[in-house]
Amino acid sequence: MPQVLQAPQIHLLPILPEIVLVGTGILVLIADAIRPSRDIRSISLVTLAGILAAAAAAAALWSWDGPRTVLAGTVSADRYTVFFRLVLLATAALAVLLSQHYLGRTEEHRGEYYALLLFATSGMTLLSASADLILVFLSLEVLSLSLYVLAGFSLRRLASQEAGMKYFLLGAFSSAFFLYGIAMAYGATGSTKLSAIAAALTGRTGDLELALAGAALLAVGFGFKVAAVPFHMWTPDVYQGAPTPVTAFMSAGTKVAGFSALLRVAMTALGPLGWDITPALWTLAALSMVVGSVLAIAQRDFKRMLAYSSIAHAGFVLVGVVAANQQGINGSMFYLAVYAAMIVGSFGIGMLAAGPGGEDISLSSFAGLGRRSPLLAGLLALLLLSLAGVPPTAGFVAKVFVFQAAIDAGHWPLVVIGVLASVAAAFFYLRVIVLTYMQDPEEPGPLRIPAVPGFAVVVTAVLTLVFGVLPWLLMNAIESAGILRF
Repeated sequence: MPQVLQAPQIHLLPILPEIVLVGTGILVLIADAIRPSRDIRSISLVTLAGILAAAAAAAALWSWDGPRTVLAGTVSADRYTVFFRLVLLATAALAVLLSQHYLGRTEEHRGEYYALLLFATSGMTLLSASADLILVFLSLEVLSLSLYVLAGFSLRRLASQEAGMKYFLLGAFSSAFFLYGIAMAYGATGSTKLSAIAAALTGRTGDLELALAGAALLAVGFGFKVAAVPFHMWTPDVYQGAPTPVTAFMSAGTKVAGFSALLRVAMTALGPLGWDITPALWTLAALSMVVGSVLAIAQRDFKRMLAYSSIAHAGFVLVGVVAANQQGINGSMFYLAVYAAMIVGSFGIGMLAAGPGGEDISLSSFAGLGRRSPLLAGLLALLLLSLAGVPPTAGFVAKVFVFQAAIDAGHWPLVVIGVLASVAAAFFYLRVIVLTYMQDPEEPGPLRIPAVPGFAVVVTAVLTLVFGVLPWLLMNAIESAGILRF
């Protein structure tokens, strides 16, 4: 008798957040093409509605009781994915609130901006759910292509177009390394699925030398996305040149998404190679913390300073990855969540304190901010102290978590380097606070804070303080979500 072919069961619910985001982006493009509107609020509200709908769909998956992976084992449907999706969607929502003010002030409102932001967010969230190296690569390209255009979105500023071009050229180069790493991983194990790669390496049935070469090339691709030394050279120029809301979104979103995939790949697929890849990750972490903290001291532009700061924070997160234990995973997840709030809020305040264009954010822009806007100055001081790791902020708790995990794993020399780098980094954060409160303002009179972006930066500051005083509010969810398995 002829065999009856049975259609495979397809579960679309685990990718519903991405479907909502892409669908909303297409709707925004069509609506703007049919009836171009100068009303910024209407299109931003549609974008926010799409992000909130995607967040609701992601939250519903917290109690998912279906298979751990769907769509032929390429998409993971676990709580780890849900956690990072919610962090990324919150970051996107804050970016929309900042963008509405920025686009209105610069008069560069175009509907494709919000569509690109939605497409980039869909790539980020899908990257956190990827259980196959092919899907990791596709997700990276979706978010990267959107960010290349967003970085060069400002047609009136040559620096923005230059930033987009630099990001594109270096990003394409890193993508080639990553794709070649996938090819080597497939050649070594016969699969691109993370679970199959882990099984082949655990059973010693794969080519270990080829697998190590593939792991090194994958590290290059991930290192570029998370801005780790020595793959960080694009970061200061792109952060400075891109529109400030794009920089805020990029600095938080790419780091969170990149590390969510890096943690999954390193702890599952490459877990059997832990003894071999740990020295390389250890070196990346140490270099990133030291180089980022030292070079930030010499900066006079606020966005470049935060760019080098982000490089240092990539090193701090890598400390948790190097620990390679459950405590390290949990600590890295906590660090990424609070870092997203801190960095988005910092860039948002920088945009509000800058001149009419919102782009010339030299350190002198903050002179006398404490007199012009005590609220904004207080929020900035709180966020910078958190980035420096001063208690009782969330940044301090995050560093304690990753440092403790590294000590328990026997990597105390790396912790010593991290502590020294934190001390050095405190200088450039405190320098901005000193300018804020101890110098006369360049422009007299109070600084008016618009309601929408003001609300966004207040939310980030509140989260930074709450998770610093009550870290268990976030850690309870992380302890349930941080279990990586297939």
